[in-house]
Amino acid sequence: MTMTPRLRNFALTAHIISSVGWLGAVAAYIALDVAVVTSQNAQTMRAAYIAMDLIISWAIVPLAFASLITGLVVSLGTPWGLFRHYWVISKLLLTVFATIILLNETQMVSYMADIAADPTTSSDDLRALGSTLVHSIGGLVVLILIMIFSVYKPRGMTRYGWRKQQEKRKVSQP
Repeated sequence: MTMTPRLRNFALTAHIISSVGWLGAVAAYIALDVAVVTSQNAQTMRAAYIAMDLIISWAIVPLAFASLITGLVVSLGTPWGLFRHYWVISKLLLTVFATIILLNETQMVSYMADIAADPTTSSDDLRALGSTLVHSIGGLVVLILIMIFSVYKPRGMTRYGWRKQQEKRKVSQP
């Protein structure tokens, strides 16, 4: 199934917006994560944990799902296909992997935000919560890798893609 050019452009635009939005939300999250790691001020740490929970719940997770869904729509509705090129499969697998890790991390961030929101939590207890900086930076690296695949589209067709290409050539030859 191939989409009309107008629908394809709409789907591609939605995919780019959600993917770049996901990347930007992760960058904002990392800034707060760095504040948690470097701050000595309990109020700053408390606010950062709470804001991290808001960003992950209301921006990062929805944008991750939007990116995944729009990516599937774009791949299924265009000649690139979902299983024809290794770079598309790689993007899909990395996006699914990143989303699963994200959903797991979301629970930890929510737990840390709940503790930080308690006004009786001491500065030492806030520092003991730690951070998710390693996961955040790892997630950013995965998202950048996905973007690189999107731009450079490394060569290499799957066996399925090769077979489909050969079938199309046979049909188009007189």
